[in-house]
Amino acid sequence: MNIARAGIYASIATAAKLLAGLVIVKLVAWMAGPEGVGRLGQFMSLMSVLAVLAGGGISAGVVKYVAEYRDDPHRLSLLLGAALWYALCASCLVGVIGLLLSRQIAGWLLGDVRYWGLVVVLAAVQTGIAMANYVLAVINGFMDVKRLACIQVLGSLLSVAVALCLARWLQLYGVLLALVVGQLLVLAVGLPAWWRSPYFSRHMLRLRFDREMTWRLAAFSVMTLTSALLPPLVNIAVRDHLAARFGWEHVGYWQAVGKVSDAYLLFLTTAINVYYLPKLASTHARESLVAELRLAYRYVMPAVVLLAVGVYLCRGWVTLLLFSDGFAAANALYAPQLMGDVVKIASFVLSYVMLAKAMTGLFVVSEIVFAISYVLLVFLLTARFGLVGAMYAFALNYALYLVFNVIVVRRYLGEV
Repeated sequence: MNIARAGIYASIATAAKLLAGLVIVKLVAWMAGPEGVGRLGQFMSLMSVLAVLAGGGISAGVVKYVAEYRDDPHRLSLLLGAALWYALCASCLVGVIGLLLSRQIAGWLLGDVRYWGLVVVLAAVQTGIAMANYVLAVINGFMDVKRLACIQVLGSLLSVAVALCLARWLQLYGVLLALVVGQLLVLAVGLPAWWRSPYFSRHMLRLRFDREMTWRLAAFSVMTLTSALLPPLVNIAVRDHLAARFGWEHVGYWQAVGKVSDAYLLFLTTAINVYYLPKLASTHARESLVAELRLAYRYVMPAVVLLAVGVYLCRGWVTLLLFSDGFAAANALYAPQLMGDVVKIASFVLSYVMLAKAMTGLFVVSEIVFAISYVLLVFLLTARFGLVGAMYAFALNYALYLVFNVIVVRRYLGEV
């Protein structure tokens, strides 16, 4: 399996998830209007955070170590037993906290305590979500990209079907409930697919505490939680600054361009995540690592450049299609944002060396430092250039991050 084929499978799965999300948003907009879409966004944010916390945020660690130990049955058994133990303990803890605070969470996020039942259901199924994450991580670790994509596509299709059925019965409440059920459908589809794989064995479902493996997985929890929690906090700080300086209408332009970037980059980041984390984790020789990184740039960089140029040329049509003609002012923000996207992907490929080689301290420190530098650059450059300065800050910060990753990788390769 090479990155081109992995990219095709990952793109199909990503497209299915994006289309499923679009159908659900359109359904909520049709039934409940802007207020419903707002509540949908809040509930999806809660689900995203809990999806990371479910199982202790060890999915990346499972992918890395499965790829590394797949030819060592003893260590693989220790890893998977510890991972299952860790995931179930963490999901039970998160579930109990969610149950105890369900009314407060519903009132805070959804603005109506009548939705507390949804939070209860979401908290109650945390163990199932953790198991789904575990199954997908093991499949990804074995680099079974085709099976992984099939599970994700089928899960997305079933989620849409459930949402349509529950919407007729329970309206907005039913759609939100379908989002929770949809995560369990991934487990319902993924388990049989995993059982039929050539690498499945019963020991992969045995709980086992192992001190060494638990500490290794805990390191990935720290990295995962850092990378998951920092971006929302940074965006809140930037959003508040832009709103205070330029008004919420201009924040909308900034947000719109960022959403377009997130959408088209998702295809590339998913492909990199599916292919490169297990590949780099299982590669140790200096020459092999260099070859994999060169291969990544050979395929990924032309793809991101072509996509960025395509989005720029079609920016007016894209903005009108996804938003409305009231967002026309956002078209002036695309050029620096898209240049930043190209640099972001260039740095993203190299940053996976830190993740694949479990450089926990360096990864966490770099995430914090560059989050702070981005906020500072936004303050400085918006004062000088106006709203477009936020896009300049994005591009410049990732250019600095790229330089940092080049230094880290060169130093690591020198030690291999």
